[in-house]
Amino acid sequence: MAKHIHTGKTGEALGIAWLLEKGFIIKEKNWRHSHWEVDTIAEKDTVLHFIEIKTRRSRKFGFPEETVGKKKIQNLINAAEEYLHQYPQWQRIQFNILSILLIKDEPVEYFFIEDVYL
Repeated sequence: MAKHIHTGKTGEALGIAWLLEKGFIIKEKNWRHSHWEVDTIAEKDTVLHFIEIKTRRSRKFGFPEETVGKKKIQNLINAAEEYLHQYPQWQRIQFNILSILLIKDEPVEYFFIEDVYL
């Protein structure tokens, strides 16, 4: 398995554990429709959260959240629209980014960006 794929899978597992610790209820992991994917769909306080999890092993090329651009946010929105079409009971939604830094010999760093929009 390529190192970046392993990093991503590790980050997603750590992200799920972190979200659970913070009181989120995980509804879906890696939910797909067509060519769109949402890393995690979770519920907390009657809000449905569409969460993009980004992980890096160094700061050399910037922080993980900096890789989430306009196109990625639009894809997240498109996927959310389809999810809400399938599960229309949700009244409140939110888009979030969970940034994770895995630097050797340092504690894992989590940075949660709530209510992201274009």
